[in-house]
Amino acid sequence: MKIVILGNGISGITAARHIRKRSDHAITVISEESDYFFSRTALMYVYMGHMRQQDVQPYENWFWAKNRIELVRAQVQSVDFDAKTLHTSDRRVIPYDRLVLATGSRSNKFGWPGETLNGVHGLYHWQDLEAMERHSAGLQRAVVVGGGLIGIEMAEMFHARHIPVSFLVREKSFWDTVLPPEESQMVNRHLHEHGIDLRLETELKEILPDDKGTCRAVRTHSGEEIACGFVGLTVGVSPNIGFLKNTALETNRGILVNEFLETNQPGVYAIGDCTEMRQARAGRRPIEAVWYTGRMMGELVAQNICGKKTAYDPGIWFNSAKFLDIEYQVYGDIRAKLPENQATVYWEHPGGKKSIRLNYDKASGAIAGFNLMGVRYRHEVCEKWLREGAHIETVLSNLGLANFDPEFSDQYESEVVKVYNRQTGKSLSLRQRRGLPGVLRFLQHLSTSSQR
Repeated sequence: MKIVILGNGISGITAARHIRKRSDHAITVISEESDYFFSRTALMYVYMGHMRQQDVQPYENWFWAKNRIELVRAQVQSVDFDAKTLHTSDRRVIPYDRLVLATGSRSNKFGWPGETLNGVHGLYHWQDLEAMERHSAGLQRAVVVGGGLIGIEMAEMFHARHIPVSFLVREKSFWDTVLPPEESQMVNRHLHEHGIDLRLETELKEILPDDKGTCRAVRTHSGEEIACGFVGLTVGVSPNIGFLKNTALETNRGILVNEFLETNQPGVYAIGDCTEMRQARAGRRPIEAVWYTGRMMGELVAQNICGKKTAYDPGIWFNSAKFLDIEYQVYGDIRAKLPENQATVYWEHPGGKKSIRLNYDKASGAIAGFNLMGVRYRHEVCEKWLREGAHIETVLSNLGLANFDPEFSDQYESEVVKVYNRQTGKSLSLRQRRGLPGVLRFLQHLSTSSQR
């Protein structure tokens, strides 16, 4: 059986690796972006000088031939689902028995005048990184448009090279559609402290050209002009499926799939950023452009193609990022606006760069989510509590077990317990079971209890 995977990101390559582990099927991976798979989340570190191109390629170049995975560098222009063939821009016709669409995302554009000028780019593809590099020599100022995770990454990249950055965010506070108010304000302060020109409630109106067709400034909705030699458009991403529209493949915002990641076309699957679940699991979104979900989908589609039919279950939501020097982790249900049925315990360090938030159900006391800024918690511990609906007081009493680095970092769990006691009038105390041995004993206890 010949399996063709369109896209060499984390989803497509995970699918290829796991299909090879499970079978001797012929595997071809097609990409127009790069010869070899690279870690997209590490692009910023290449620009900042922390890594080289070869450092962000998880596998040696010989890996693919050794594992009999054919790599093809080509742009696919169309798919004939009846004939089961892909057609490339250089007129190649590539047949398939099973097709996995892993075409990823594209940076959003909203029709701004000047958005196609030289010096205007997103931050998603390897070519975007190359464009940033080309324009950085002698750059006097960059403007980044869009207040999400990609926007703050690009701002940090320029800042690392001492290039002034104006950061245009249309919301009242950074990423306030995702972060609760206190955490959002923390990031605002942090950006200002680092000298980044954060412009809240500021929208892009147009990008102005010079006489050579390169951007020279942006104009905001207030009429202000900001001179710049580079504009980063980081207002989110969308499924990269333009060439699949108006075909027999059913699409909405993304490629529509069932719980087994099957499309409406026989033998055709979709995974990763380009995928839209017809029926998303409770608490999850139909499209989740996140690295770990792409990896999970890649492994799952390999199982389904190789005969072990398995439904996709993304599990409990989590994500992590970095806001310059502040690490961010979220597990479970943490929303920008606290739901009416939930209560929250929020502690913030006096220094204003660390915080711990626990949300829980008012009626049952079941833990709902963890939000962490500048503090790192153990994934397996938080997920265990969330999966089992542990009571908030059980969580708080054992909160020291969640701390990722108790031997070498300051401990704040007792402060969180104090906040809860002040809010409720309780006299809860923290059990001193810390370190990896305590974590392992605790997880073993929970595992044994759940089997009874």
